[in-house]
Amino acid sequence: MKKVTKAVIPAAGLGTRFLPATKAMPKEMLPIVDTPTLQYIIEEVIGSGIEDVLIITGRGKKAIEDHFDKSYELETELEKSGKYEMLQEVQKISRMINLHYVRQHEARGLGDAIYCAKSFVGDEHFAVLLGDDIVDAEKPCLKQMLEVYEEYGASVLGVQTVPEADVSKYGIIAGEQISDRVYRVHKMVEKPKLADAPSRVAVLGRYIITPEIFDHIKNTPPGAGGEIQLTDALQSLAQEQAMYAYDFVGRRYDVGNKLGFLEATVEFALKREDLRDAFLAYLKRIVKNTP
Repeated sequence: MKKVTKAVIPAAGLGTRFLPATKAMPKEMLPIVDTPTLQYIIEEVIGSGIEDVLIITGRGKKAIEDHFDKSYELETELEKSGKYEMLQEVQKISRMINLHYVRQHEARGLGDAIYCAKSFVGDEHFAVLLGDDIVDAEKPCLKQMLEVYEEYGASVLGVQTVPEADVSKYGIIAGEQISDRVYRVHKMVEKPKLADAPSRVAVLGRYIITPEIFDHIKNTPPGAGGEIQLTDALQSLAQEQAMYAYDFVGRRYDVGNKLGFLEATVEFALKREDLRDAFLAYLKRIVKNTP
């Protein structure tokens, strides 16, 4: 079985749900407290033992490359000012992992974005982490999935059960549960109406996929929203080879919408020793005085 050594992070979306903030700033760079959302995802990759990451970007995303690059002027100024703790934090960002970049020239859907990774991936099995999903877990979500992959040697989808009201927002799986947290996938439906959904088990932004997916993406016609959907290509792949879904352990935040972003900001702030007490006191005052 091939070891997974590469991860792909699609980050080419326009971020229209966060306008006007994302008019000039990539949505992946919006901070949760003081750390860009994309950095949390890359830290998950590092914590899972993967060292090479391809970020799929688009026009107007230069800030992503700048953030993870070395910043000579800033580092020099911090050193001159004796701010060595901040200096170490900034230097750590540019040294944390091997990053590669490619542009998706047109917004043609997630499937098309993943197809941009074909040359980077080659014939290897690879991980995909969506930039809208942050998972807070004691053991990194991707690491949990890699352990499942090592057991079954096939594609693994990260899933959780979602409320009925949210079924139409996600790719939903149908399959048989073969262990406490693992399903054998038979079918997937992209953003179904509740009445048409085969379950409430939703794919939530984490994947380990075999390289045969690229042939299936290439042959996948536009689907929901007129875009090339990764779910449709995975559905086709599942007819050809075994595919599993893993109900990962952890609190998942959909930071692609405003409420999820605010929830992540509040809950991550409350985990910070330097912010927790004062911030919690502030929240209690706000709640007490809010009609």
